[in-house]
Amino acid sequence: MSFSSQANSSAAPYSWVLFDADETLFYFDAFEGLKLMFSGFGVSFTQVDFEEYQRVNKPLWVAYQDGKISAAELQTIRFEPWAAKLTVTPQTLNSAFLSAMAEICAPLPGARELLAALQGKAKMGIITNGFTELQTVRLERTGLQHHFDILVISEKVGVAKPDVGIFEHALELMGHPAREQVLMVGDNPHSDIQGGINAGFHTCWYNVHGHAAPEGITPHYQVSSHRELQQMLGL
Repeated sequence: MSFSSQANSSAAPYSWVLFDADETLFYFDAFEGLKLMFSGFGVSFTQVDFEEYQRVNKPLWVAYQDGKISAAELQTIRFEPWAAKLTVTPQTLNSAFLSAMAEICAPLPGARELLAALQGKAKMGIITNGFTELQTVRLERTGLQHHFDILVISEKVGVAKPDVGIFEHALELMGHPAREQVLMVGDNPHSDIQGGINAGFHTCWYNVHGHAAPEGITPHYQVSSHRELQQMLGL
């Protein structure tokens, strides 16, 4: 069901709203982060370099979400070619990249207003497949950490979205509220929406670009902005 079909009814009395982090609450411009990171190593990182990086990186993320590789393996393998060129370790490059991403991070338009409006009306949490080294720093730098009662990071839990295990872990941290009182909001239909559905949560697809839902994935709601989500929640 879409937002429009729910416009005249309550969006349900959610006691918890869980958010994905990257591209749901925060900008995640990997190209800009990599350019900044590599500038510290004297490298002018180009769009062609980025495309080559993504040919390695994207399949690794799929493998990570499918539980086929670990977070440490992903973070190491994606930087191995560059580490060899620069005679540093992949871990050095990965840490520098996450530091650069924290430096350029910013909330998406309307995110601050949404979180402020939701404060005190529902508890909030983050479930992210992003890495531990970035999450706390980013929340502190943006001043948003006080909004969230739980921060669930796949690297710490040992399983990634859409694995139901990470949602069950979140449910335990939340004190086992009724599943239908939990709303999962995210931009990725496979990890956020299907994962939330599999856990028995209600789901809201943050679909900024108006993509068609993948076959077999039906979010409870769709919104194209944080303002629209705020309206949907009656805030």
